[in-house]
Amino acid sequence: MEHRDEVSDFLRTRRGRITPDQAGIIGGARRRVPGLRREELAMLTGVSVEYYARMERGDLRGVSAEVLDALARALQLDEAETDHLNDLAAAAGPRPPRRRGGRPSQAAALPQLQRFLDAVTGAPMWVRDRRLDFVAANALGRALYSPLLEDESVRGNTARFTFLSPASRVFFPDWEKNADGIVATLRTYAGQNPLDKGLTDLIGELVTRSDEFRVRWARHDVRHHRAGDKRLHHPVVGDLDLTYQAMEFTAQPDWFMFAYSAEPGSVSAERLSMLGSVALPAHLLGEDPHRAAR
Repeated sequence: MEHRDEVSDFLRTRRGRITPDQAGIIGGARRRVPGLRREELAMLTGVSVEYYARMERGDLRGVSAEVLDALARALQLDEAETDHLNDLAAAAGPRPPRRRGGRPSQAAALPQLQRFLDAVTGAPMWVRDRRLDFVAANALGRALYSPLLEDESVRGNTARFTFLSPASRVFFPDWEKNADGIVATLRTYAGQNPLDKGLTDLIGELVTRSDEFRVRWARHDVRHHRAGDKRLHHPVVGDLDLTYQAMEFTAQPDWFMFAYSAEPGSVSAERLSMLGSVALPAHLLGEDPHRAAR
C-alpha cells in the first residue's frame, strides 16, 4: 500500500458520501457525481482549495491538528474514521525514534499470559494480534474457535479463515457483517502500522485471493473493535448468541484479548457450558505467537 494512495482514496471516498444537503450547502442539486466538490469541502474545512487538493493528493505532511479536526468535522467522520485520519497524518511525518527497553518481549510474556488465560474457566477468552493471528486462548476459547484452529490452511489467522475457508460461512451466520468488520479492522491497523510487513503481506495475499475481500478493501471503511454481539454456529453445540468485550495490553500493544459471555439462563449459556468437553489441547496453538505470519 502506497501511503499517498491510501490517504487520497480515504479522503475521496469520505468526500463522495457526503451530500450537499448533509453538509448544509444550498443549491447543491444537479451534479454529475454524488458527494461534495473539492471547493465545497475546502470551504467547510476553512482552507484554500489548493491546500485541500494537496491533502487529497495524499500529502498530509505538516497538516496541523486543528485542520485535521476541521476536516473530520466537515467530512462527518465517526470516531474510528477520525482516528484513522490522524494515524495517516502521523505516518506522513518523520518516523518516531524506536523505543528501547521497558517492554517485555512477546516470547517472554506468552507463558504468563497463558497462565492467566488458563485460570479463567467460566468464559471463552482468546488473544490475537494486529495481523489477526491467534496468539493464545483458554480451553473454552480454543473450543469455541475450533473450526479455525483445526483448519491448517489458514494458519490460525481469522482473516484468512473468513475469506479463504468455506467453513467460515457456516461458523459465522452473519458472514457479511463479520467480513465487513474484519476488513475495517485490518484497514484501521494498517493506518496505525503502515510499515508492518507481515500485515501488508497478509492484505496483499487476501486482495489477490479473495474478490470478497478486495471489494471491501476498496471501501476504505475503518472501525474500533471494542465490544458487541457475535453469532456463531459451532459444529458441536450449535448456535450461540454471545456478547464480547475487547481488552488491550499496555505492555504488549499489538495484542488484544476478547472475552465472550451469554445471557444467564439462556440456551446459549447452556451450550457454552458444554464446550469444555470439546476443548482443544493447548499445543495446537504452538509456542510462537507469530507462527501464522511465517
